Amino acid sequence: MSRVAVPAREAAPAAAQPFLDGVEKQLGVVPNLFRLAALSPAVLQGMLGLSGALARTLDVKTRERIALVVAQVNGCDYCLSAHTYLGLNLAKLDAGEIALNRKGDSTDPRAAAMVAFAAKVAQSRGKVADADLADVRLAGITDAQVVEIVALVAENFLTNLLNNVARTPIDFPVVLAADLAQAA
Repeated sequence: MSRVAVPAREAAPAAAQPFLDGVEKQLGVVPNLFRLAALSPAVLQGMLGLSGALARTLDVKTRERIALVVAQVNGCDYCLSAHTYLGLNLAKLDAGEIALNRKGDSTDPRAAAMVAFAAKVAQSRGKVADADLADVRLAGITDAQVVEIVALVAENFLTNLLNNVARTPIDFPVVLAADLAQAA
């Protein structure tokens, strides 16, 4: 059960409505996360602004891989569910790849380096070792891409924390962080 009431689309604050219109235009629906964030139009605007800016950085597969590993690290079932759905349907990742991504790995060596680095950033709250930076650079990741990975981790931390605090009702096919831990 949600600990913070998620408003119905029409009950969200007036200042949030134009942002929700944009979400609906882009996705065809307004997921619970966005209606929750709409309780503070400033938070919703900031969240969408950051997301829009970061959508112009790394490719969609990489962004979804990072979202998956960060959600797993943070135990955010809402975001795991959403990004598993998006990974399968938008980024066209297969189920095996998604399972690896949640563990901080990938079948693609370059993607594996980025996802492993993102996992370390999330787990250490950014206090990565020199060796972690060396490993990601060895895979051909530029310093600009390192900055983008860190920003994507931070973006996903925001949504993970918001959903974990609120216990946002999951409106995607449900995926639980605990399931991966039990399968390991």
